[in-house]
Amino acid sequence: MTAGRQPFEAAVTGLGMVTSAGVGTKATWHAVTHDTEPSGVRQHEELADLPCDFLYTADLDTTELLGVATQRLMDRFSQLAVIAAREAVADAGLDTDSWDAGRVAVVIGSAHGGLPFYDQQHVAMTARGARRVSPKLAPLTVVNGAASSVCMDLGAQGPSLGVATACSSGTVAVGTAHQLLRAGVCDIAIAGGAESPISRLLIASACRMKAVSTRREDPTTACRPFDIDRDGFVVGEGAGLLVLERPEHAAARHAPVRAHIRGYGASSDAYAAVAPAPDGNGIERALRSALADAGVRPGDVGHVNAHGTSTVLNDLIEASVLERVIGTHPLVTSTKAMTGHTLGAAGGIETALTVLALEEQLVPPTANLRVPDPQLPIEIVRQEARQAAFDCAVKTSLGFGGHNAALVLTR
Repeated sequence: MTAGRQPFEAAVTGLGMVTSAGVGTKATWHAVTHDTEPSGVRQHEELADLPCDFLYTADLDTTELLGVATQRLMDRFSQLAVIAAREAVADAGLDTDSWDAGRVAVVIGSAHGGLPFYDQQHVAMTARGARRVSPKLAPLTVVNGAASSVCMDLGAQGPSLGVATACSSGTVAVGTAHQLLRAGVCDIAIAGGAESPISRLLIASACRMKAVSTRREDPTTACRPFDIDRDGFVVGEGAGLLVLERPEHAAARHAPVRAHIRGYGASSDAYAAVAPAPDGNGIERALRSALADAGVRPGDVGHVNAHGTSTVLNDLIEASVLERVIGTHPLVTSTKAMTGHTLGAAGGIETALTVLALEEQLVPPTANLRVPDPQLPIEIVRQEARQAAFDCAVKTSLGFGGHNAALVLTR
């Protein structure tokens, strides 16, 4: 982003979420702000012989919500995206029969797309031969599948983009939508992330990488961001989508505005495939760029929804950057202990939660945080949600491959 430009405030008029914490925005927000431990952590039989045999999974029947015919045309990550998109569009009060479909963009991030279906098809081919491979493999598994499925479901005919920047995908998708609206390419953008990485292959690899927690004896407390005893993240599934509009478009239809996306910044570490740069310069560049793009000062930021993965290195580096760029005054939280690390969906879900934090003036606690790591120079909200007065918040994301992204949100 270019510093010094006139800030552009994309109006957030709708939210939609499907997470292991709850199906729907209200259910997820209530769980994140009121529950003391996650309810969606489940052990999976197909992972039984792995060091990590548990995942955060959403409790919903997609066949019931979408119908058999529609469901069969999508992998689960796309199904979750469609369900979240329907909620977001309804929340925004948009009529898909009367909107200008060519001015509606869809931008959805995902790290792995339909990886579970790849797993299933590989097993089928190995056991029964190539003739058993589904002809729908490509359309069901491509990363852009969620965006295209939402377009077809809602009849959106503007730009359709699938963003793949690992665990920053959802945040980059929202930032990209902000840029499209600013450029006048569209009037409405449905943006965020979707992921359903319930894959034996993926979890086996994550175990070998030592990225995930191995607390099999108590999975509900395994994910513990910023805790001195953290030992890795826990994978989760979910979708989080926002309806963004050009401010004049939202005003013309008298739509209630829940918050604004005011600034976006992104960068690359150019350092390593799976580890963030130790000096944190990559995420620092993204954060400073987002603040400059928004035209806000570090002192204006009252809340940060951090990437906060519960890995030793990420939490230390991110906290150090937050202190260096913004200071120690903002109230910081990570909501991943309640939702799991939903990879490419995380930025969408967590941006939606940041909108709600601004709207409710309430910062969710960091669940499972018992003893904060004394090396972390930030004020972390824990034990219970904290009421506070703030007009500006930040969402940060980091991803494998050195992808960094930050958003600035305002009331």
